[in-house]
Amino acid sequence: MATRIGCIALVTPLGRVNVRHLWLMAKWKQYELWVQIAQNKWEIIGLFPSPELATVVANARNARTRLIEVLYDGTKMMGQEIIAELGNTRKE
Repeated sequence: MATRIGCIALVTPLGRVNVRHLWLMAKWKQYELWVQIAQNKWEIIGLFPSPELATVVANARNARTRLIEVLYDGTKMMGQEIIAELGNTRKE
């Protein structure tokens, strides 16, 4: 079931011409790709709709990367999980 969360006013040189309501999916996933840039410092390098595309981009990197699956309910983040770690992994 979709939920209305707001509206967008469409503005043109002639002024406001239309208002439309936004509808979002109730639950959805996003895949984030992070790269390690220092000892304890990570930087996000991309957001992807599927893990396959994110993995292709990660494999092209030389640095250590993490693929994180993020679950949303509407606009609220419900949780996240590291699903892959590529490159130079931790020393045991």
